[in-house]
Amino acid sequence: MNRHTQPGNRVYATLTGLPLSFDLRWPFHKSTSGADFWVLHADIRLENSVGLHAPVAVNLSATVREVMPSLEACDAEAPVINTLRKEVDRRQVEFLKSGKLVPVNFSSRHYDFKRNKWVFGKASDEEIILMIERKVYWQTRLYGGPVWIGDPTEALYVETSPVHVVELARKLADQELITLEGEWVSANAALMAQAERFEADMRAALAELESKHAFERKTSTVDL
Repeated sequence: MNRHTQPGNRVYATLTGLPLSFDLRWPFHKSTSGADFWVLHADIRLENSVGLHAPVAVNLSATVREVMPSLEACDAEAPVINTLRKEVDRRQVEFLKSGKLVPVNFSSRHYDFKRNKWVFGKASDEEIILMIERKVYWQTRLYGGPVWIGDPTEALYVETSPVHVVELARKLADQELITLEGEWVSANAALMAQAERFEADMRAALAELESKHAFERKTSTVDL
């Protein structure tokens, strides 16, 4: 199977329960404003919604540029996706049917210079298993399977290895929720029957995100 078939149809679940896909418009280009950073335009799509998305400009700082092997997709895709996913998890990104381009800093916040590695936050095994369930459910529900859970982007986001993600997926296979073949997973009927749980998680996460941004808009208006 080709791991990179239909890249726009890969679903990445946030730890809060939102299914996302990313349209990354390569390549990075030097800022035209004279500032010392590189820019990549992207669109974060909230899957299973009525056209909700967030257009963003990923601003790569000069400090992080120095530690990147290259700005090509093969080297930059995983940290870019996870930087954007982390901003969604932190409720810093708002999804609208039509929105203006929002800058997102791709900076040293997520890079550990002492260990020379990207760090997006360590997740527990329970959180990783839930992320796997959500990813497999939404990917299968929206685009079909099988689903690649050995994706290094996923492991990078929760600060573990692809091997460990596969090991945790095996627990779901033991419960007959999924069928596991190497790094690929097929959802079983028992997992897909839990649609209400996954969709309730998504509704709750989206409601919290929207409430946060509504409060910020209200506060901003009051300050004026």
